[in-house]
Amino acid sequence: MTTTKNTATATATANPVLRVPPASPAAAAAYFAASLAFHADVSDVASAFKAHREQGVELGFQLIDSRSTPSWDQAHVPGAIHLPTALIPEQAERLLDKNVPVVTYCWGPGCNGGTRSALALAELGFQVKEMLGGIEYWIREGFEVETWQGSQQRAEADPLTAPTDSDDCGC
Repeated sequence: MTTTKNTATATATANPVLRVPPASPAAAAAYFAASLAFHADVSDVASAFKAHREQGVELGFQLIDSRSTPSWDQAHVPGAIHLPTALIPEQAERLLDKNVPVVTYCWGPGCNGGTRSALALAELGFQVKEMLGGIEYWIREGFEVETWQGSQQRAEADPLTAPTDSDDCGC
């Protein structure tokens, strides 16, 4: 037993991935289940918009772009509502329905603006999720955007960020 324990300790020390041991399966399951309650991904949001547009399926959520007006004008998700984070306290209750969940987004994974806007909305009593990847991954996955000049179909999806042979990544 001591040899196994010492080997495991040596491996964990030498391996930066295992420097902090993984959580127990029960703790991991609780964490990942909670994560899904707080996040939506770009593909799921796009799929919901497509079903809403093409099949009349109720969208069931409000999509908020929390970036500045110049950023919104540059490109945003068609159907999103523009509500910059700083304006949420004074405008959210006038623009949004508290009975409909909200999904927020900002620039991308390197920006926590979507998180800040989700927090501001939650503090006002809204049910809220954050769209992982933000507008960056919306664009990288090849989805249509609107700009101050109108709608634009983006180029092919980046093959390193989205499936190239299907609308569904299989996850």
